[in-house]
Amino acid sequence: MRPRIAQFLTLSLLCVPPVLLTSGCSQVQSQTTKKIEQKLIAVQPVTLVQEEIQRTSTQPATVHPFYEAEIRARTTGYVKEVTADIGDFVESGSTLIIIDVPELEKQREVLEAGIVRRRSEEKRAEAGIELARANIQAAEAGAQQARSEMSSVEASLAAAESEFSRTQDLVQRQSLESRVLDEVRQRRDAELARLDAVNSAIQSAQAEVTVANAKLASAQADLEAAKAETSVAERELEQLEVLVGYATIKAPFSGIVTRRSVDPGDLVREASEVGKGEPFFVISQIDKVRVQIPVPEIDAALVSRGDSVELSLPSFPAETPITAEVTRLTGSLDPSTRTMLVEAELDNSEGKLLPGMFGQATISLNKKVAANMLPARAVRFSDTGDAFVYAISADDTVSVVAVTTGLDNGSAIEVRSGLEPGQRVIDAHLKRFTDGQKVTVLSN
Repeated sequence: MRPRIAQFLTLSLLCVPPVLLTSGCSQVQSQTTKKIEQKLIAVQPVTLVQEEIQRTSTQPATVHPFYEAEIRARTTGYVKEVTADIGDFVESGSTLIIIDVPELEKQREVLEAGIVRRRSEEKRAEAGIELARANIQAAEAGAQQARSEMSSVEASLAAAESEFSRTQDLVQRQSLESRVLDEVRQRRDAELARLDAVNSAIQSAQAEVTVANAKLASAQADLEAAKAETSVAERELEQLEVLVGYATIKAPFSGIVTRRSVDPGDLVREASEVGKGEPFFVISQIDKVRVQIPVPEIDAALVSRGDSVELSLPSFPAETPITAEVTRLTGSLDPSTRTMLVEAELDNSEGKLLPGMFGQATISLNKKVAANMLPARAVRFSDTGDAFVYAISADDTVSVVAVTTGLDNGSAIEVRSGLEPGQRVIDAHLKRFTDGQKVTVLSN
């Protein structure tokens, strides 16, 4: 009986008009679509919340020497001796290179001989001063003697004048002959002549004193000139000594020779410009090193001295990160990179850290900031690494929203742009959603 029933049903369907058959199929499809639409995907929402977080900034870091000096020549000559090589540890002030400068040595000998001659001129000027002082004393003694004779001559002249007056009176009375008066007159005239001679002697002595004083002043001036010339020659010698000193190149600080490019016999020339040309040596102080970290603009304003730093180096993958703290920062952004240079100092007395090592530094910023956070599982990433979320509107419609992320502490991710606080997004889900797709939102 069953095969006959099946055959009957088949014949019945074949007898149904095509219009009626098509209409019936459309109704079936419509009902199926309605059932699918009614069965929406259920999702669990999470909300973007604002909370205070301890921000960190993880950036590439490079190890640098604490100090590094490029050694160049300050004079011209042939290299006489090289006393250090790459890898050598040199103490501050130790000799690295000796340059032969014979022409400077000869100039020094000439200047030294000139100084000896000028010092002899000083001694001669000092002797001239002593002679001038002796002449002054002699002239003053002669003037004093002349002044002493003046008193005696004046007394004799007074006596002669008195005798002449008395004799003249007696002659006028005819008590004495006139010839006696002539004799007395002659004696008086002789005393007058002596007085004139003594006055001349006094004036001559005073003139000699003046001349002797002038010679003394001249001798003193000669001494000052000789001393000035000696001083100039000594300063010239000191200047030359500095140039000769440049022929011995010394280490500016204690460190390791990390580069050498000079050999004995090389002709070296004075560097015309600072920093130009290949250096003879490079000295690096590595018992203490600097770790330089370029911090991007978004975190630069939050970095402070003393912030904790953890440094991880690929050279030591199995070791615990090295801890340090921010020692200094530039306080300005590099216009070409929009980053601020931050430095941390590390003790390297064991020489474990080498300049040029590259790693990753995480700075724990002391300032807490308000940040919009989402659970890490709610943030998706495209094949190109761009972050996005599935936002849920008030009518439970899904929107694919690109977001900019920030801090990632492992459990939550900071959303810096793309969403507003309080906005709902789909939590972790295996399905992919499209713009405009309806979902069923489960209650929290």
